[in-house]
Amino acid sequence: MQKFWQQITGNVMPSLRRRMTGADALPRLAVLGLLSGIVTGAVILLFRLAIEWPLEYFLPDGSSESFEKLDLVTRGILPLAGAVTLGLITHQLAINDRKVGVVHVMERLNYHQGYISLKSAIVQFVSGVATVVTGQSSGREGPAVHLGATFSSLMGQWMRLPNNSIRTLVACGCAAAISASFNTPISGVVFAMEVVMMEYTIAGFTPIILAAVSAAIVTQAVYGPEPAFTVPGLTLNSLVEIPWILVIAVIIGVAAALFIQLVDSLGRFNHRPIFLRISLAGALMVPFAIFIPETMGIGYDTVNATIDGELGFWLLLAVGLAKLIITSLSIGLGMPSGVIGPTLFMGATLGGAMGLVGAELAPDIASSIGLYAMLGMGAMMGAVLQAPLAALMAVLELTRNPNIILPAMLIITTASLVTSEVFGKRSLFLTMLKSQGLSYQSSPVIQALRRVSVGAIMEKNIMRSARHLSIAEARKLLKSEPKWLIVEGSSGPTALMPAVDLARYLEDTEEVEADKTESGDNPESIDLINIPANRRDIAPVQYQATLEEALNQFDLTNAEALYVQRHVAPMIQRIYGVVLKSDIESYYQYRRS
Repeated sequence: MQKFWQQITGNVMPSLRRRMTGADALPRLAVLGLLSGIVTGAVILLFRLAIEWPLEYFLPDGSSESFEKLDLVTRGILPLAGAVTLGLITHQLAINDRKVGVVHVMERLNYHQGYISLKSAIVQFVSGVATVVTGQSSGREGPAVHLGATFSSLMGQWMRLPNNSIRTLVACGCAAAISASFNTPISGVVFAMEVVMMEYTIAGFTPIILAAVSAAIVTQAVYGPEPAFTVPGLTLNSLVEIPWILVIAVIIGVAAALFIQLVDSLGRFNHRPIFLRISLAGALMVPFAIFIPETMGIGYDTVNATIDGELGFWLLLAVGLAKLIITSLSIGLGMPSGVIGPTLFMGATLGGAMGLVGAELAPDIASSIGLYAMLGMGAMMGAVLQAPLAALMAVLELTRNPNIILPAMLIITTASLVTSEVFGKRSLFLTMLKSQGLSYQSSPVIQALRRVSVGAIMEKNIMRSARHLSIAEARKLLKSEPKWLIVEGSSGPTALMPAVDLARYLEDTEEVEADKTESGDNPESIDLINIPANRRDIAPVQYQATLEEALNQFDLTNAEALYVQRHVAPMIQRIYGVVLKSDIESYYQYRRS
């Protein structure tokens, strides 16, 4: 068995890595996407069970969301004690180890090519479970995205795949996590492409779709085929409701902008001790937990009650606004909470409240409260995340009703425009990245360069040579007809020169060599650094690197060429080829045309 495994890792894996370097590695990416979905589905199942089991044991009636039935004292103590404990744990961690959630995944994609550590997944798992179990205003979808992205990234790192493939696997993990959390595969795919990757590519769709589907199958095997919310048949009763839907879109767009602004404003306190910030967030949660306990935990029981029309106007309005305030305060102060679930909660309650107003204004034609709750969910998600397509797909999959498409498209796009164009807000995740002093590169050129590894365009016809060699050694070197010669120095490769320049030098010195041979002198030694040649300064780049990383290496080192290397053993580097900046430019121009 051991011999078989060594044969697999020794023969199959190098071949797989070579084939994964280009943008056309679709069949292999599809298989990896399928595996990513299965792994992510299993991880999300474990994460959900870690939340539900203690809550079902602790909360009344055996429900994992009935925080409202706890007594006042318990409701007040639970979030504060949980926040203090989380603060103490987080305080012991290094600053980089504290980062969790979708924002951290986007940071790792933009600055570290999707490499995410196992330690960050452990921190996210513990903090994600703790925030929900202790009644913080939180959700499980953001932590789920982090977990799915991490384990998919780890799979790629373990296989030592090139970085462009690891980036795709991270997107697969994000899509699989959303799919497994809501049982909505399509919205998972669109979320990964629109929110996290910020690009749509044909090559990316296939593995991401397979990841989302396989993750949904894994969770359906345990939780069944029903989506996260129980939604009755919904339909728009009359087109006369369209103006009111536009009014609701404006209201939700304003609420989304307020939510993003509150989170952004509190970001200026990031330099304060993390223990104090998280403890303060827990203290602020106490009055909300006592007087508006619906804000505790995930709150999907309140969302379902809203869809069923069981809650009154003032309660819906109070709960929606309270959720907006306490969630923004908690996230802004550094509580490691998920934001996607609270966003849906806010949208459902505010949309349901506005639906009740519409029913009072026009009782004969008004649609059901459930319709307005679902529209509000989509509008808030689209506006806060600036992801209208992902929000539309989520509403469609959750309702499984095509009749909702027209009003959903209208309210989601309008709310998103109000938030982005009227108030100038970017998505919450980009806003949080900016508050950390980070940016997110999403230009078409950068995205195209990230999809391809240096291994796809490097020139492999190379030979390594010592700086000093005899004419006989030089001729032997040229017999294999290399295109480039990498000149070795005392501390590694020092220059790159065309092999044809050495061949030309040998031709020019043939007569001189003949004379020395007739006189009995030894053939002269050649110094490859001093002979006439078009030499280039050279710097290393790792085999896994993308073309974007290669360009960054050119700028960092001012080198004229890069040699592509990989660690094959401790202290041993193998060189596979060379890349010029002109090669990258030519490749991009060819692909674009």
